[in-house]
Amino acid sequence: MSFILASGSASRRAILSAAGTDFQIDPADLDEAALSEAFQGPTEFLPLKLAEEKALAVSQRHKGALVLGADQILEFEGEVFGKASSAPDARERLARFRGQTHRLIGGIAAVRDGHVVWRFQSECRMEMRDFSDAFLDRYIENAGDILTTGVGAYAYEGLGAQLFSSVQGDYYAVLGLPLLPVLAMLREQGVLEE
Repeated sequence: MSFILASGSASRRAILSAAGTDFQIDPADLDEAALSEAFQGPTEFLPLKLAEEKALAVSQRHKGALVLGADQILEFEGEVFGKASSAPDARERLARFRGQTHRLIGGIAAVRDGHVVWRFQSECRMEMRDFSDAFLDRYIENAGDILTTGVGAYAYEGLGAQLFSSVQGDYYAVLGLPLLPVLAMLREQGVLEE
């Protein structure tokens, strides 16, 4: 059975590849800002809705395939953050988050032939340490593309781990794809061997 990842995320691709799954990549081309703006419901369900919409859109192009959509938001003091628009925007956010705890809320959904066959939500609590301005400047200088490609402006699997004093939640969920639930679903759906 064909398995499609409806995401252009390098992190999600690396997670699935390292786990030995065989998949194709076909990112959904949706106006996420418009979908987020139109969303009616509790913030916690926004990433799941976006994941479903991505998977549904890509499913239309791949008859019979299992399509996995994923999304993640960062919530801090009641405000929802998407990806930073620039390195200065990322720096401003990280300075605001330091010494505080924010939530990464993720949603993933699997779709086959236009029908959602599986959903999963994750939440991680991320406590940033009270790092110095000098550390933040060095981090911004060395972080590269991750500043604008991930909702947190950090690569937790690398240099970004130094931003934190405590993390509660699944390591892979922080990276954007809770691996063990996904692997269990792929076995249930016949993509991976039991």
